[in-house]
Amino acid sequence: MKGIPSPCFVLEESKLARNLELMHSVKERAGISIILALKGFAMWKVFPTIQKYLDGATASSLHEAILCFEEMNSKAHTYCAAYVPEEFEQISDISSHISFNSLNEYHRYKEICHKKGLKCAIRVNPEYSDVGTALYNPCAPGSRLGETYEHFKDGIPEGITGLHFHALCESNSYDLERTLNSFEKHFGHLLDQIEWINMGGGHLMTKAGYDIEHLISILKNFQVKHKVKIILEPGACAVWQTGYLTSRVLDIVNHHGIKTAMLDISFTAHVPDTLEMPYRPTIREGSAEDSALPYAYRLGGMSCLSGDFLENYFFEKELHIGDSITFEDMIHYTMVKTTTFNGVNHPSIGILRSNGEFEVIRKFGYDDFKNRLS
Repeated sequence: MKGIPSPCFVLEESKLARNLELMHSVKERAGISIILALKGFAMWKVFPTIQKYLDGATASSLHEAILCFEEMNSKAHTYCAAYVPEEFEQISDISSHISFNSLNEYHRYKEICHKKGLKCAIRVNPEYSDVGTALYNPCAPGSRLGETYEHFKDGIPEGITGLHFHALCESNSYDLERTLNSFEKHFGHLLDQIEWINMGGGHLMTKAGYDIEHLISILKNFQVKHKVKIILEPGACAVWQTGYLTSRVLDIVNHHGIKTAMLDISFTAHVPDTLEMPYRPTIREGSAEDSALPYAYRLGGMSCLSGDFLENYFFEKELHIGDSITFEDMIHYTMVKTTTFNGVNHPSIGILRSNGEFEVIRKFGYDDFKNRLS
């Protein structure tokens, strides 16, 4: 589209509204709370829109909690894998719910929480997850995330009103159902001692084919059975398939018959999950799978990291310098994970409004790189 720079993360406003409407419907029909996980999406310029549909946000750090308080005008549901002592007082001032990763941490900070009337939870490990990539599996053997059931032989400590687990990643309602079976097996005896349960994120209810009715049934039945309030905190779900990343070809190199289109983005710096997860993003101009197409190119990032590339994509026409390559579904877990490795500039951020107009929200430059350093 004319006027959109390269590179640029482009959020499509109408698609965001579509996802939020679906999430709001689930929230209302199931009688639960849904909050946004800022670790997956923290584009605060659209927080006013998100506020119309969801119940706030969850933070995983002091900075995310501040962002929630300042730009969403609400106190955060905060969980940190470990709290920094010098930050906890401020976190407690701008949080409504605090989840602790260990019983030790709860006992360390409980007096502050009780004095301020905060709702406290312990994160637990249900020791079951369908997540196939070890890097993203919080229930892997020996996981540092959440207490296991043997630490609750004497029940829940006084002052704890909730439990928190997070075991999903881009998962469906049947994954949740199996996780809940394991959770109830290990922690069911504690549920009459709590008021609320945070079932974490990874609930990809906005993905095509997701069984919404099954999800609502699971949530309603669980609440009736255990008489607890349920909170979900998805991140990617809110912005799934809501935008793209523009790029262009800067050069084409050919070594031993392997052609690489060098782009003005870096996979390691701008979309690291393509290398870490890993996954192959869809592009508009070609195919990740159709090897019958006549032209094949690796897509190369502009950093000096040897592995900063994606294996062959396939095209109907030869690529040339200046051609556009558009990566789909590039809004979740992209902007929040970017770096300036090599001094590579951060892509611009923009919104494609519902009326078809494009608005640049932020451009980046040398000062952004310099000010992260000393």
